[in-house]
Amino acid sequence: MKDSKKLIIDKQANSAAGMKAVIISLKQIFGVMSKKKAFKILNKLNQKEGVDCPGCAWPDPDHRSKLGEYCENGVKAIAEEAMEQTAGPEFFAKYSIDELKAQSDYWLGQQGRLTHPMVLLPGAKHYTPISWDETNAIIGKELKALASPHEAAFYTSGRTSNEAAFLYQLFVRMYGTNNLPDCSNMCHESSGVALSKTVGIGKGSVTLDDLYKAELILIFGQNPATNHPRMLSSLEKAKKNGAKVVSINPMKEAGLIRFKNPQTVKGIVGGGTEISDLYLQLKINEDVALLKAVMYKLFKLSETRAEILDSEFIANKTAGFEDFKTDLMQSDVNQLVQRTGLDESEIDQLVTLIADRKKIIACWGMGLTQHVNGVDNIQEVVNLLLMKGSIGKEGAGTCPVRGHSNVQGDRTMGIAERPSKELLNKISENFGFTPPQDHGYSVVDAITAMHEKKVKVFLGMGGNFLSAAPDTHYTAEALSNCSLTAHISTKLNRSHLTHGKTALILPSMGRTDRYMKNGKSQFVTVENSMGVIHTTQGLLQPPSEFVESEPVIVANIAKATLDQDKVDWDFLIEDYANIRDLIEKTIAGFENFNERVKQPLGFELPNGARTGDFTTPNKKANFTVNKMYSEAIEADEFIMMTTRSHDQFNTTIYGLDDRYRGVYNGRMVVFMNEEDVKSRGLKKGDKIALYNNYGNRKREVEGFAVVPYNIPKGCLATYFPEANPLVPIGLTAHSSHTPSSKSVRVKIRA
Repeated sequence: MKDSKKLIIDKQANSAAGMKAVIISLKQIFGVMSKKKAFKILNKLNQKEGVDCPGCAWPDPDHRSKLGEYCENGVKAIAEEAMEQTAGPEFFAKYSIDELKAQSDYWLGQQGRLTHPMVLLPGAKHYTPISWDETNAIIGKELKALASPHEAAFYTSGRTSNEAAFLYQLFVRMYGTNNLPDCSNMCHESSGVALSKTVGIGKGSVTLDDLYKAELILIFGQNPATNHPRMLSSLEKAKKNGAKVVSINPMKEAGLIRFKNPQTVKGIVGGGTEISDLYLQLKINEDVALLKAVMYKLFKLSETRAEILDSEFIANKTAGFEDFKTDLMQSDVNQLVQRTGLDESEIDQLVTLIADRKKIIACWGMGLTQHVNGVDNIQEVVNLLLMKGSIGKEGAGTCPVRGHSNVQGDRTMGIAERPSKELLNKISENFGFTPPQDHGYSVVDAITAMHEKKVKVFLGMGGNFLSAAPDTHYTAEALSNCSLTAHISTKLNRSHLTHGKTALILPSMGRTDRYMKNGKSQFVTVENSMGVIHTTQGLLQPPSEFVESEPVIVANIAKATLDQDKVDWDFLIEDYANIRDLIEKTIAGFENFNERVKQPLGFELPNGARTGDFTTPNKKANFTVNKMYSEAIEADEFIMMTTRSHDQFNTTIYGLDDRYRGVYNGRMVVFMNEEDVKSRGLKKGDKIALYNNYGNRKREVEGFAVVPYNIPKGCLATYFPEANPLVPIGLTAHSSHTPSSKSVRVKIRA
């Protein structure tokens, strides 16, 4: 569906947040619910023993703001989840599948909360209501009829609670497969692989307090103002304490320039806080080249200033240093500098900042992970920190900033297609069955298997699988090959409209919904981006009596599918404390779970990289030798990356504006360097098509409006999911298999 308003391309903003953010967020939430309801939920949002924001996973400070511990996009997330409008049987009777497909993702999301289980029968044009008993029977029958459990895939999104995720993986493994693709396959899988290899744990090593004690914070490939706005408050505090901040990002982003904190006088009437002391706009996916150039120069400086390197840490705590150094010092530093697209003087400024400091934190987002060499990118970041001894000490370490609110918790609970032997052994010990040992399908593997008709049943818990996945048309064909697609969802999305022979929508509760059982209000738990487990408890009446909680949905599917007497699913969902007792027995670090989680601040999980006790096989932190992006680029090609707009969280579209980048009333835009625009004979607002041909499959998307922007020459940026059809299914990161959505070769057709 075309947007009714005309696209406006205005100038970029040079600051983020401020009172404008407050006004816009309140307008958004008051537009979909009463003021009384809005204030009721906002007063408890991210507060101790309150509701955890269903948006990003940025941790909560120990001392919460009484004015509101949330950001603009957090308010938008609440407005999206808890809106009073509903999409029930009458809605689905009104609109056919084809009519719904013609609408935009934004329109679909604005139709309200799902209220009833719905089924789309073979050949039908409309979803129709169905009972929960019938829903569970259909799923159970389809799963039992498969020739092998490996013919089913069970997807999980990051908003799922720990309790639901644990039950889900237990059910799936009792069913007989490790086909547990997860949204982390598409975002921070590269981080997990790289960090596990180098420091022994696939999570970040720092706490929020470390940020406040850091001397230097490096931010790679991340846009906090849109993706994790509360991080800006943490950076503001770090700056006040004397930290320097370096932003490394191809695009000039408003929030990395200046932050106007709406809870301070300086942020309301003053100029706010300058965030970046140095802003390096390197070319897309040249982070390894930059880091190699920096480390080469640090080694040269250390010849006369030995204190630049932490020799004691390197000798006692690391392995692989000599191989790493030998490879690095063979580099042509001039060639490295040229690859980055930066002036050498800019790189020298970064070298000086690093050389003079020991407490260094490296933060990164998907700008590092979603590349063919995504694992190399992160391992090279770790190399820099190891040189400086900046891991395992106060104010220093790794900080991958997770996008969704419990995507890290899903992994901790065992949502993994490549589970550890430790987890499988614990499951066997506690539940009396031998779980499957073979690796299952990741997201890309699952899509390919569905396309090849090796997977015939797809069950998704949360998320919008089709819109999140790469190679949209290929993924749509894959889903359409299934005999059954079923989605546990709070809202209508694109994935419900590209379906198998039979399709089910299972309406679930969100974070804001109160779940009552036997007169008792139940809470669930989540894990934030820094490994803290804490509670979240809903406050609002669910949109209908037919909406169920995710643990209940999973338990009932398990009962309809499995013939077993080892797990009493009804007992587990009588009181979620019973689920937590099983988590305690199965997952390391959850001792006395039910007691410890009652603490207002929750509790930290064990983290060897945080304490300097590395849990790699050799008990050392490992230096690595890493590769740069090596694919040849033709003269008429660009490197395209996909990104979010400010009115968006993952695949959820809150609105059609991206005011920080100066785009209003539309999303079909491509950000281009001004010189590239002129050299192609284009001008602002011109419509172009982007296309490529990976694997002899032509991919093309038309209708992008040109936006001249502060981005390096030869680089393009587009929004996802609109540009996802251009991301080839086979273009994935080595080892992690993460889609390479941030470095896709494309050509332009006017």
